[in-house]
Amino acid sequence: MKDLMDLHTHTIASGHAYSTITEMIAAACDKGIKLLGITEHAPKMPGSCGILYFSNFRALPRERMGISVLFGVELNIMDYEGNVDLPDDLLREMDLVVASLHTPCIHPGTVEENTRAYLNAMKNPYINIIGHPDDKRYPVDYRAVVESAKEHGILLEVNNSSLKPTSFRGDPTERYTRMLELCREYGQPIIMDSDAHVDVAVGEHDCAKRLIEEIKFPEELIVNTSPDKVKKYLNCYKNKI
Repeated sequence: MKDLMDLHTHTIASGHAYSTITEMIAAACDKGIKLLGITEHAPKMPGSCGILYFSNFRALPRERMGISVLFGVELNIMDYEGNVDLPDDLLREMDLVVASLHTPCIHPGTVEENTRAYLNAMKNPYINIIGHPDDKRYPVDYRAVVESAKEHGILLEVNNSSLKPTSFRGDPTERYTRMLELCREYGQPIIMDSDAHVDVAVGEHDCAKRLIEEIKFPEELIVNTSPDKVKKYLNCYKNKI
């Protein structure tokens, strides 16, 4: 299976990551990645960058070292109503937008509350990817999540960092298997991402690939295999195709 992109990564700007933009791009180039997304944590994540950082992406070149680089954000879903921590007028200018649940920003709720947080967030037209929907602390109704992603044209992520033995989110194998079987049923595309917080982890999708291969998930529903597959899901391309 071709694996040409990694759209969820972090640099030192996120506060708890360890490599620069240039180092992340160089690592992507070495790994054969053709499309790299740099998605810093939004401002409500302790230690991350402020709103001015996200307002100046026009200064950054989108082609470097022979690869395409997209700049965006990993939003924090702040409550069960799906509110996030950057305004829409800024999000519409982002190349891509990931939205996730993080314990510093939202207390884990019931299945119904956590699911409602995702469903309401997915109504935001500028959110492109739901990040790591696998955390044992945030149990959800995966059928409802997959149905909503399908309705709103949003990608669901299989997060390689979550699948590592060192993950603090708990072993997500069973949860991802459930989600992926529903994605197969609904024809809902997914994306593999590294969630890299250091350059050596860029493009690292081994754990995600292993799970996908074990359950024989259809390759046609994996957008990593072709930049053309992902374009209709990302803000920077939506008005150009």
